[in-house]
Amino acid sequence: MPAKSQAQQKAAGAALAAKRGDIKKGDLKGASKSMEKSMSEKELDELASTKRKGKPEHVKKD
Repeated sequence: MPAKSQAQQKAAGAALAAKRGDIKKGDLKGASKSMEKSMSEKELDELASTKRKGKPEHVKKD
């Protein structure tokens, strides 16, 4: 599943780094913190590897 916005892609990247042990889990905030807890490493990798070009910075919730 590709990321819908740049912000989602960045949050997934931070959560993936924490899950892999590259950064401390305690340093995560907001969406990246909940993503790290609720998603598998494979799911986070898919979101984080999405290209940012052409994606909006944020997507409004409906």
